[in-house]
Amino acid sequence: MVDIRHNWTREEIKAIYDRPLLKLVLEAANVHNEHHVFGEVQVSSLLSIKTGGCSEDCAYCPQAARYQTGVKVQALMKTDEVLEAASAAKAGGASRFCMGAAWREVRDNSDFDRVIDMVKAVNSLDMEVCCTLGMITANQAERLADAGLYAYNHNIDTSEEHYGEIISTRTFDDRLNTLSNVRKAGISVCSGGIIGLGEKEDDRIGMLLTLANLPEHPESVPINTLVPVAGTPLAENVKVPFDELVRMIATARIVMPDAAVRLSAGRLELSVAEQAMCFMAGANSIFAGDKLLTTPNPEFNSDMEMFRILGLKPKAAFADGHPKNKQNKLQHEPA
Repeated sequence: MVDIRHNWTREEIKAIYDRPLLKLVLEAANVHNEHHVFGEVQVSSLLSIKTGGCSEDCAYCPQAARYQTGVKVQALMKTDEVLEAASAAKAGGASRFCMGAAWREVRDNSDFDRVIDMVKAVNSLDMEVCCTLGMITANQAERLADAGLYAYNHNIDTSEEHYGEIISTRTFDDRLNTLSNVRKAGISVCSGGIIGLGEKEDDRIGMLLTLANLPEHPESVPINTLVPVAGTPLAENVKVPFDELVRMIATARIVMPDAAVRLSAGRLELSVAEQAMCFMAGANSIFAGDKLLTTPNPEFNSDMEMFRILGLKPKAAFADGHPKNKQNKLQHEPA
């Protein structure tokens, strides 16, 4: 079994990324087989609980208030509406339910109190509850953890060097500080990025380098491909070639062996055969359901048919245990 490392160099990751594609996929498949149940895929569902009107200027995002994208601003949903959506997601095969709000940061107000209630409600369904709400403080992370939050998504998006070309309203360090707050609260970390933002190959390697050299690897690493949206600055960006997506997935699998590598945004454009290649390369998590926040996504039924064809099976909720349990064990183990 390969060692879990946190001291990767840029040159080492580049050497992996640049290997002949089939050799790279074979190596990633072997690593995946050593660290995970091969053929088992974690299925998540993502719901936008507060849509549009965000003050950030993320160049890829249709929910930014400054861009004219046709996304209608919707206030924070009611808890019973969210619970109904979570129940439907569970019935469709999802073991994790993620709630996304178009906020720059969480504020300590009645809206956050309602999110806490949502976390408690969905937690009662025995699903892994995830949130992506923007930047959060250490105290807010603790409140979410106490409510039963299983995971928190906060992508770093791209390399530190390219970050300023995509976002100016927060810094790369802001992203890392939120990840640190999440980790300290004992919540599972979900953090990856997007390819197709106009970045260079070296930026993709830099993004993986940052994630792989965190003190603890993220438990989930989403690899998104840009879905260009009219009205955003990146609306005319060209589609990412399929082989480059496979390279990113395989490299992420090798440098972060225990992480769930999630095939995320852009999956709707992939055939079953192309998705099969991604699963061979180490992807073992997907978002299912007809939308990822505001962008189209394959429906549950089509995904379950793909699972049947490929011999895949959904992973049960909490199969890896709760991160708080792991943290408590580490805190109480003798030195």
